[in-house]
Amino acid sequence: MNMFEESELFKDAFEQMEEAAQLMDLDPNIIERLKYPKRALQVAVPIRLDDGTVKTFMGYRVQHNMTIGPGKGGIRYHPSVSLSETAALAMLMTFKCALVGLPLGGAKGGIRVDPRDLSRQELQALTRRYATEISMIVGPNIDIPAPDIGTDAQTMAWFMDTYSQIKGYTIPGVVTGKPIKVGGSLGRAEATGKGVAFCINFAAEKLDMKIDKNTTVAIHGFGKVGIPAAEDLSAQGAKIVAVSDVSGAVYNAEGINVELAASWVKEGKLLKDLDNVQHISNEELLTLDVDILIPAAIDGVVTEKNASKVKARIIAEGANGPLTKDAIDIVTKNGIFIIPDILCNAGGVIVSYFEWVQGLQNFFWGLDEINNKLHEILKEAFESVWVCHKKYGVNMKKAAFMGALKRLESAMRLRGFFPG
Repeated sequence: MNMFEESELFKDAFEQMEEAAQLMDLDPNIIERLKYPKRALQVAVPIRLDDGTVKTFMGYRVQHNMTIGPGKGGIRYHPSVSLSETAALAMLMTFKCALVGLPLGGAKGGIRVDPRDLSRQELQALTRRYATEISMIVGPNIDIPAPDIGTDAQTMAWFMDTYSQIKGYTIPGVVTGKPIKVGGSLGRAEATGKGVAFCINFAAEKLDMKIDKNTTVAIHGFGKVGIPAAEDLSAQGAKIVAVSDVSGAVYNAEGINVELAASWVKEGKLLKDLDNVQHISNEELLTLDVDILIPAAIDGVVTEKNASKVKARIIAEGANGPLTKDAIDIVTKNGIFIIPDILCNAGGVIVSYFEWVQGLQNFFWGLDEINNKLHEILKEAFESVWVCHKKYGVNMKKAAFMGALKRLESAMRLRGFFPG
């Protein structure tokens, strides 16, 4: 087995790419070039802990394909991080950037660590050492990291400062998702969740659904993606009946107080300690009888084992790869409409692109302009996937991969093959 194929997410992404390629009769030479990452760096990240001992963590940065532009992708701090998982996420970033028309390629990074086990000082040391170890392959014109699971704006500020210290001058464009005061963009923090809500509205329009007080929503993963999505949908009148975190899920048929639940989570408290709600398992949340299910936590939560129990009318993939390939086939046969991850959660990378552009030109945009541009790009991408979905009679997931592959194929043919 190839080292990248150890991850189920990588195998799933690759198989979906191959299926889409066959449907559109793609040149096999293009697929051959997209099989594996262009570059993968594995680094040791030793730090001195607060008790004086030294501990080494494994870190990765993978650049999948940079035909269309510099690499773009988050940095994940999580115990499950591995080279193969990082490669899978980098591949998905390639397709995501291509699908929504950004001049960027796909990359991803991470450290195998549970950030909750480290103090603030230890996290800063970890980030700065990791930034140093991968500094030779990142940069505003090479590869631009961003936050992901376990990282945030502060992480990006430390990363940017470390890279700038190495180069000798301030380089805000090396990362996106930074705090506003050091070159971040308005609207970036909530962009992924807002994009999920936009896409749900696009889908509802196509399916003759209305998002109103009768619309029920369950969100698996009430964090950086789930909270903004819940806030936007709730503002439209939808009832958020269930949300979850690592401690489990909470349910209220009359609707959860989103503002209260969001404040609770942002204060670092667990949902299992929230009052006036029914406590259910994460597994139960996924199979609730709701209009919209948003899996917004990690990959592989809906599989062939539980897919047949899913009752939602729309599944909006807020996370990367929350449904396995087998699960997608099952829910599609059951008439469930999927908004694929490379479209549904592209809001984050789109506004990251806006931040990168603003940083390069040292000119910043207003929030309304950012949200309008985000809506416009996602609307156009959704329409293109919808047209492909109807034209070829395939589910939206396959249609999205086909759209991304079409753009990648065009760019790769135009650039040619080096050395020829």
